[in-house]
Amino acid sequence: MIALIDYGMGNIHSVTKALERVGGEVRRVTRPEGLSGCARIVIPGVGAFRDCMATLRARGLDAALIDAAAAGVPLLGICLGMQILLSRSYEFGVHMGLGLIDGTVEPFPDSLPAQGCKIPHMGWNDIEPTVGHPVLDAIAGRQLYFVHSYFCRPYDDTHLLARCRHGTVGFAAAIGRGHLLGVQFHPEKSQSAGLDLLRAFVTWRP
Repeated sequence: MIALIDYGMGNIHSVTKALERVGGEVRRVTRPEGLSGCARIVIPGVGAFRDCMATLRARGLDAALIDAAAAGVPLLGICLGMQILLSRSYEFGVHMGLGLIDGTVEPFPDSLPAQGCKIPHMGWNDIEPTVGHPVLDAIAGRQLYFVHSYFCRPYDDTHLLARCRHGTVGFAAAIGRGHLLGVQFHPEKSQSAGLDLLRAFVTWRP
């Protein structure tokens, strides 16, 4: 069973359908007790960091996710779901994340539009793996779909699993630590490549 964290603003339906297409059995989770018996966790990503974390805290899901991570449950964060794995975000102020991976979430610089690069970074792009990973190996050499105005900067280079570029800015396309994995792109929007990544996550044995 895969726990899909529903914090009221994610693209739950499309992620559910994508996981089911690759053989996953999905449970939408809105409260800590919903994590019981789940072998994997997916945190989808649409919305603002501040609002997401406020909802998780109000429902007690922040502590439950930290406990599940400490217990070794494989976890995938998608876009905003990846960003909240980090220590803090500078999106509309300073807001604390789950702190499962040390790092910050920062805005793309205002100088990008002058270079002909729009904010948000939206569309298909290549990623450059920095190290082999059983889940990311499934999408080697393929483009993924991105939609984001903020990017992750992990403090420890060993947590950087893949890079991407938007204009002159290089950023983390994927981060991870042990059984934790985050991707900035949207697998559910990335057609066959995204499905292959989700399939690899569903069968991953970290």
